[in-house]
Amino acid sequence: MLPNIRLLFLLLMIPGTLFSQQNELPQKKTYTATRIDQKPVIDGVLDDAIWNNIPMATNFVMYEPGDGSPSRNTHTTDVKIAYTDEAIYLAAYLYDEEPSNIRREFAQRDNLPTADYFFFDLNTYNDGENQTRFYVTAAGTLADAKMKRENEDFAFNVVWEARVSMDEKGWYVEMEIPYSALRFPNSKEQLWSMQLGRHISFLNETYVWNYINKSLGASTHYNGLLKGVQDIDAPVRLSFYPYVSGEVNYYKDETTTAFNAGMDFKYGINDAFTLDATLIPDFGQTAYDEVELNLGPFEQTFGENRAFFTEGTELFTKGDLFYSRRIGDTPIGFNQAQDARLENEDIVDNPETTNLLNALKISGRTENGLGIGFFNAITEKQTARYYNKLTEESRELITEPLANYNIFVLDQQFDQKSSVSLINTNVTREGHFRDGNVTGFLFDVYNASSSFNFSGEAKMSRVNYPNSNKTGFASKLGFSRTKGKFRYGVSHDFANKTYDINDLGLNFINNYNNFLWETSYRIFEPQGIFNRFNISLFGDHQRRYDPDVAVTTSFGSSFFGMTRDRFAFGGSAGYSTPFKDFFEPRRDDYFIEYPENTSAEVWISSDYRRRIALDSRLGYNKYLGTDHGKLNFSFSPRFRVSNKFLLIYSFEYREENDRESFVTLLPKNVIFGTRDMRSIENSLQGSYNFNTREALSLSFRNFWSSADFARNDFSRLLNNGSLVAYDYDVNEENDPNANFNIWNLDLSYQWRFAPGSELILLYRNSIFKIDKLSELNYTESLDNLFSQPARHNLSLRIVYYLDYNTIKNTI
Repeated sequence: MLPNIRLLFLLLMIPGTLFSQQNELPQKKTYTATRIDQKPVIDGVLDDAIWNNIPMATNFVMYEPGDGSPSRNTHTTDVKIAYTDEAIYLAAYLYDEEPSNIRREFAQRDNLPTADYFFFDLNTYNDGENQTRFYVTAAGTLADAKMKRENEDFAFNVVWEARVSMDEKGWYVEMEIPYSALRFPNSKEQLWSMQLGRHISFLNETYVWNYINKSLGASTHYNGLLKGVQDIDAPVRLSFYPYVSGEVNYYKDETTTAFNAGMDFKYGINDAFTLDATLIPDFGQTAYDEVELNLGPFEQTFGENRAFFTEGTELFTKGDLFYSRRIGDTPIGFNQAQDARLENEDIVDNPETTNLLNALKISGRTENGLGIGFFNAITEKQTARYYNKLTEESRELITEPLANYNIFVLDQQFDQKSSVSLINTNVTREGHFRDGNVTGFLFDVYNASSSFNFSGEAKMSRVNYPNSNKTGFASKLGFSRTKGKFRYGVSHDFANKTYDINDLGLNFINNYNNFLWETSYRIFEPQGIFNRFNISLFGDHQRRYDPDVAVTTSFGSSFFGMTRDRFAFGGSAGYSTPFKDFFEPRRDDYFIEYPENTSAEVWISSDYRRRIALDSRLGYNKYLGTDHGKLNFSFSPRFRVSNKFLLIYSFEYREENDRESFVTLLPKNVIFGTRDMRSIENSLQGSYNFNTREALSLSFRNFWSSADFARNDFSRLLNNGSLVAYDYDVNEENDPNANFNIWNLDLSYQWRFAPGSELILLYRNSIFKIDKLSELNYTESLDNLFSQPARHNLSLRIVYYLDYNTIKNTI
């Protein structure tokens, strides 16, 4: 019997009453929007006559730190909502008897500072899941995010407008959200849900319109109802984002230039479904990756910085099968090309990335709650080029053929909080290269009262090679209590040894059979000195699936607390039994056994409302009975020079001593060595905001790492996971030592000169060096780094937002 079937049988033994309790969610508030004939002027001054006769949403209650108590009489909130055939309009009256206490720090789009803000949550399907949040701060900064229960995805970006004003009674917000920014069912009368909220920074309090029971379910389950929106004759939803960009590069006394032009566009196929496409994309100004020295068995991964792959992708991330950095990643044959160099040949060119030719995605949801998504991208063929110095002949080797990446998703939601999903990903490469296909079935179900959650996944992978193929399987099952101060959960993760999703997804390991559990206690109202705290206990038992071998068992606990003065602190401690690492040896069926270890960590985070605040963390890990230990320390002060100027400095030090680490593979042996490793990272983030649409930004990072293997202290790995001494001859070519140093600096000016339109002028400076000089300390390595030529890049990018209806009306 498969492990997950055994676990499923145990879970089904839980009394059926858990999933048949009466609905405990409170009665929802209802607000009816008013249709208006003429839109208000969006200036933040609520003196338009249309607002006079529109009813108010009022009687806000506390969300944090308390639980449902009425608004202070000194800080009442009223909101009015109207609509036309083009957009939804909001007017928010945020009263404050001491307006001098209103926090008005400036920031750019999607960056929420420590300030007062108002938010509007809108769920056009009233399903408890697909919620969009629109923020406006007291300084006028806009932010929007897709919400998945408590998580906010600020990569979501649409074009909408809001303005603020202030007087002796408080501050005010006026918002316009066009239907082009929304997706909704194609029906005569819309039944939407919404939440309205307000955060008062000076008091550290948040109030909402519809009460949220923090002890039960998720906050997105507690929206009130928005009615009255009907007979919408929405305009054509078609918008264009043409761009032009130019850049100048200077490196090694050589100057090069480049010019690019392209376009993204969005088309509303109907009220529910939208087509997004990028033609001739340009990602030249994306943020730099935080590269580190990587001596481990797994690839280094990075976050996605390309807007097309972060906006509107919530359907495609179901089941964690989509790692968008695969598209445009290192060619699949890059390493083979390095090894394919013949005698007397030089590698003239071996591209490290592939070029994206175009990409599109179609996604939306029907009025019955069925989400449908389709994604497609095509990347260009890449070749390595060689030159033979003796024969003077050239040749090429294809490292990545023309490739097609495809995703199809069906996601059915029901009961305003539950869902079942089917997803398929496929990568097809031209010619004799590997192809990949993965299919996943997922479910995420709450009981009627939202007090218990049952979730699971079953995923099948198939990789096709020119002369063979392999099929793999992975699954997850989880059960958790989601109600009250005391919570618990159990889960099981499984994958066989042929499970592989790495053509379009990301999995580091397979062949596992793991059991996990957790329990926690938390408060939802202030208690003693605390506004919040959470204590948790957790553990896991990890096994190989084939052969069935125990890998390790671990236990741990953690604590999080925040005082009434907004000082947060916490920590964690853990213990693990000896650990069989099957991946460090880089050879099938081999493992190295590391001894039992203990770990501890503490951290603090002070009040960001103060001009100077501090985050710091200290952790230590000790492998018992050995000299192997790890230390990490970070220190990050932040300085709010003014409401327009913010600086954040970060320092991190990491040290690991006497670790038995992989060195190389020999025909009959796996060689290990005893390694010391140190790293230092310095970074600085700064922004000066002229207003909420113009800013100067600085982003700097220097990362140094040194790996030093003890001379004459090498060993070979035995079949039982232990090591014995081995006489390994180290020379200049096979020296495993490393000294790594990288420097990145970005200085940019950003101007959002119109809704959806922006100009970015970016100067970029970068230096990189890696060598074998592990004996150098940090300052000596910096001198060594600066002996390298720096790469300088200056680029200008202009994006202009064009709406079809605006163009049509001006012709």
